[in-house]
Order: sequence, then structure tokens, then C-alpha cells
Amino acid sequence: MKSIFNLSAKEAISQALIECRKQTLALFTDINEYVFTQQSHPDFSPIGWHLGHIGFTEAYWILEYLAGYPPLFPKYHKLFAADGLPKVERQNLPNFTVIKDYLDIVRSKVLNYLEFAPVKQQERLWWWIIQHESQHNETISLIRQLHKVNSNSFGFNQQGINIENPTIISDMVGIKAGEFIMGNNNIKAQDNERPPYNIYLDTYSIDRYPVTCRQYKEFMLADGYKKSQYWSKEGWQWLQENPVSQPLYWQDASEWEHHPVCGVNYYEAEAYANFVDKRLPTEVEWEKAAQFETTVLTSWEKKQLDALDNQDNKLFNTVPVNADFETKSIWGCYSMLGNVWEWTASWFVGYEGFEYYLYPGYSQVYFDHQHRVLRGGSWATLPWALRSSFRNWYNPWVRQIFAGFRCAK
Repeated sequence: MKSIFNLSAKEAISQALIECRKQTLALFTDINEYVFTQQSHPDFSPIGWHLGHIGFTEAYWILEYLAGYPPLFPKYHKLFAADGLPKVERQNLPNFTVIKDYLDIVRSKVLNYLEFAPVKQQERLWWWIIQHESQHNETISLIRQLHKVNSNSFGFNQQGINIENPTIISDMVGIKAGEFIMGNNNIKAQDNERPPYNIYLDTYSIDRYPVTCRQYKEFMLADGYKKSQYWSKEGWQWLQENPVSQPLYWQDASEWEHHPVCGVNYYEAEAYANFVDKRLPTEVEWEKAAQFETTVLTSWEKKQLDALDNQDNKLFNTVPVNADFETKSIWGCYSMLGNVWEWTASWFVGYEGFEYYLYPGYSQVYFDHQHRVLRGGSWATLPWALRSSFRNWYNPWVRQIFAGFRCAK
């Protein structure tokens, strides 16, 4: 096998397509029909729909849009298109074997087309397709986790993971004032990461690690969920309408105390930050703090080099925040890639000069000041969507995603 650094663009795309699909199908090895076809939460489609949607999207953009082939299986267009059916109506699905056969047929034609496709002119779209599948792969992991929660079981790996040196340095890291380049203009970057631009930031401090379960428990024991002074007006209203007293994926055993808190929404993260007299970082502050010495740490090569980060469904759960020693940023921040997504204080908006790709519905329609930005990826994020410039976005009340946070000051 060629070195990953010597692959042509076409070879790299082919390898990524195959490996990404392998990772996706691995999530279905132990799935029963109920989990495959039924919703685990009203806001999320069944995992079987996501699998079909992956095939539909690949067929539409590669075989129809690029290659000019006639549509495959037109009967699936309404079922698997993102705007075809409401989520609640996506539960009447073919079985796994039928949908997998559909994906296999599409993929066979896609790989055949790739052999003679003018990849130099198309490369951005090919990487977009790979990242599209990566994102739905993580959503499938999320929905599986919610089915576990609904059955009163935390998740795939229910045992907390310890490391030899569990010492957590609780101080904050000082980030010096100055300019840095925000965003990403790489061929693999999504439209909302573009265009990169220089920005100046004053000195600030940010937590060395994401907030741990042990730290968050102090907020819980102080009746943080009952004291309105820690909550924004919107957050307190959400809490009254959705009375909860702990994160969605909470584990209270001692072996979890150094794991990042997981399953909190923006309002919960904001309330904790107020409790400790800090705040949430802006996404600009987060991205500057996440700068690395080399881009290798944010790319597919990282998986190939077997770095000790927690992503790609390696462990199917979080790890202690100081376990991924090889992903320390140049400023000394840990666990910024993988483990848990991290809420920021920023609304999801386009950078100056933004141009949508491939269509406005991917990013632009969410520039509505109703979605907060999350950064960093989670334990279920595949490497093609794992980089410090990657932007995720959700409504501030959503707590089903694998999200935690760190504070700034």
C-alpha cells in the first residue's frame, strides 16, 4: 500500500470512500428492526433513514450531477431526500438488507465513475460527499445512544475509562493578544469555514480542559438547576418547561469524574459558566486556543498515525480529559479534538465573503441567530470532519448531541 502522503487525489478519495463506508456499516452490526426503523427522539430520523439518505445523496451529486447519469431508484427520491418527508413519516422503511443493497449498487457505479472522472475539477465535491457521510455516521451513533437512554442504559461502553495519571490541572491557559488566521481554505473545508481571514484578539484565558463531571457535579450539588441567578432568561424558561436536574448522559460513579461532562445544552453550559464566574468562549477564542503545530493532527493522516485522540468511534464513549496527550494545542489546551463537542458563545453566521456550497440549505439557511456554534468534534466524529476550523451548529436547547464545554475569562 502506498504511503498516505504519496497518494494522488483520486487514490485518496477512493481510499476515504471505502474506509468511511466501512465505518458506517460497522454501526449496524447489532441493530434490530425496531432501532433501525423507529425514531429515538422526535427531532431525529431513524438510523435506517440516515443510511438510505447517505446512498441517495451520493447518487444524486456524483452520478446525476457530476456524471450526468439518469436517476437510480426514483422511488427513493421522496423517501431519502432531506426535504422529502417529515421526520415522523420516515419510519416506514425497507429493511437493512434492501437499503444496503441500494448503497452497494450506488457505490459500485460511483467507484467505476471515479476511475475516469476529472477529479481535479471536481475534488471539492468528492470530499464534501465523504464529509456528508461522516456527519450522518455521527448522527447514527447519536440516535443509537438515544435508544440506549430510552431503555435506561447509558450507552455502548458503560464502564468509565481510567488512565495511569488522572491528575487534572484545573488552571486556565493564557492566550496572548495578537492576530491569527480564522477559518480554512483547504479543498476539504466546508462553505461555512470559508473564507479564512485575519483577526486580532486581546489577551484572554481559557480552560486547559473541558469541564469534567467532577466539576459539573459541584454545580448540581449547589442546586444550580434550581437557582435562576445562574441562568439566562431564555435558559431559565427552557428549564421550567423541561425540568431536568442533570446532563442527559450523566454518570455519577467515581470512575467518570475526570471524563468531560456530556449531554448538556447551551443553556446548561452557560449556567455553569456563570456559577464559576466565567463565561463560554467565542468560537474565535476557541479556534485560536486550538491551534496546533501541524495540520496532520486535524486530518485523516492522524488516524493513520494512530494518535491518542478519542474520535472515530474508537471507544464508543468519552475518556478522561487529559488522556489524549498528543492533541495538546500550542497554547497547552487539551482534548480539543474529539471526546465531546464544545459549546461556544457565538451564533452560527457566515464569515465575510461567504459563498454557499453546494446549496444554500447546507449552511446558509441556518444563519438565523437561532443556532449556536460548537467546536472540536466528539468521540463519534470521523476524521474527515475533525479539525479545529470545523463548525457544528445546533439550537441552544438541544442536549441530545455529544456536547460538553470549556470556559473562558
